[in-house]
Amino acid sequence: MTRIIAGAAGGRRLSTPPGDATRPTSDRVREAVFSTLESAVGSWAGLRFLDMFAGSGAVGLEAVSRGAAHAMLVEQHRRTAAVARGNARTLGFAAVEVVTARAEVFVQRPPAQPYDVVFLDPPYTLGNDAVGELLGQLVAQRWLGRDAVVVVERAARDAAPPWPEGIREDRAKRYGETVVWYGRASQSG
Repeated sequence: MTRIIAGAAGGRRLSTPPGDATRPTSDRVREAVFSTLESAVGSWAGLRFLDMFAGSGAVGLEAVSRGAAHAMLVEQHRRTAAVARGNARTLGFAAVEVVTARAEVFVQRPPAQPYDVVFLDPPYTLGNDAVGELLGQLVAQRWLGRDAVVVVERAARDAAPPWPEGIREDRAKRYGETVVWYGRASQSG
């Protein structure tokens, strides 16, 4: 199965993991997210992008295709992470790092440098309390740069993510059965 990466990647096809272990962000939602992010961040040049629950890596790869200087893709399933690595190689994106780890464990240590945009697309079965804990660790461990944008994709039936102190809710947009929540770091990174 293949997907086409949107935007500046020139319509190259991406591999996706077999089966239904992952739930890729739809092309429509991905395009809408990047449209919103473009107005929030301006230029992608030099930005650092963190893609949690990365799956095939399409979202993080999209950020690099638009000019982000670095993307970290975090995926807990070894085979799925291998697909993301292969996609980065196929696209020739040396600025992409893929880490095989559980997101909840990965964020418990501080990064070498903070990130400008963090995208979280956890499984819809992951409860809001767990999402809130993950967001709290992003703040506590200083994953968020000054004015970083945090994007959380959730099912429309879910409540708003429990934004911790250090991230203020900015807006939410609904796309069918998906809601994308946007927050902004409210402390310096």
